[in-house]
Amino acid sequence: MPIRLRKFLGTIALFILVIVWALVAMALAQSPAIHDSTPASIAYYVIAGIGWVLPAMPIVAWMSPRKKSDQNSETEKSDV
Repeated sequence: MPIRLRKFLGTIALFILVIVWALVAMALAQSPAIHDSTPASIAYYVIAGIGWVLPAMPIVAWMSPRKKSDQNSETEKSDV
């Protein structure tokens, strides 16, 4: 897959991830257990604010260009 297409698809996937993550986080923030307790609210917003990075890391890794040695090993495998 060309790197430009890979980056385009990865960008779209990241946009979708962030939008869905934000909507779900806002919906969960309205639950009484989080909404009524200040410590729970602070902990929730810290976790929800940083938590989207974990599912985003594989997408970013997939988008990044591969090293020459990785590409050469893949072509050698396909030639066999």
